[in-house]
Amino acid sequence: MSIGERRARRRGLPRRTGMAAAGGRIAAVIGAIALIASAMLAGTAGTAAAAAERGSRAAAAGWACSGTPVPPGYVLTDYNRNGCNGMGSWYQEPVRDGIWACSGSTVAPGYVYTDLNRNGCNGQGAWYHQRVRDGIWACSGSTVAPGYVYTDLNRNGCNGQGAWYHQRVRDGIWACSGSTLAPGYVYTDLNRIGCNGQGAWYHQLAREGLWVCSGVTIPPGYRTTNHNSNGCNGQGAWYLVRA
Repeated sequence: MSIGERRARRRGLPRRTGMAAAGGRIAAVIGAIALIASAMLAGTAGTAAAAAERGSRAAAAGWACSGTPVPPGYVLTDYNRNGCNGMGSWYQEPVRDGIWACSGSTVAPGYVYTDLNRNGCNGQGAWYHQRVRDGIWACSGSTVAPGYVYTDLNRNGCNGQGAWYHQRVRDGIWACSGSTLAPGYVYTDLNRIGCNGQGAWYHQLAREGLWVCSGVTIPPGYRTTNHNSNGCNGQGAWYLVRA
């Protein structure tokens, strides 16, 4: 022990090295407590946010009397004949991929019907909603989603309702009769027995020099000139040129 330390001990003063070590330990403890508190606060905030989100979704769904407008993005998923004092009530909830919706519920944008349960929705019938995608079978009566065409027909699909095969429109695709003509495309050939007997039309992007089937809508910026009565498999065809 040095002379200075012996003098400090006689005077009752603590050693500086001991004070420094104690101060470091206290600071470390305080820092650890602060970190734990921060983590607890973050966890509490995250849990509260998740609970609020779940509560918002739960509050969004509910029963409404017959005749009440269905909000956009919602579907009817159940029916209570005795609800609303005998008027009947419908359960409304946000549409999602894989939800059963009662017959009469509007098909939400970007969705198609892919199956039918005749006894669903308390006897009203229910349709299975799925997001449209390339290669999906959609029930007859389901709206053709923008950018898609029907390319095949299964008469027994969708629990006997019939089903249509959806594919993204592209240059050189055969689409069933009745399928919407996509913007910028024209029909250039006809297969009368295509699409399981429904007939099919050959889709091509409009360009100068094509022979287009009679009756097809001519896209803006084009016009027709010569006519071939035998073209388009006997339907007649017109020669497409720039306007």
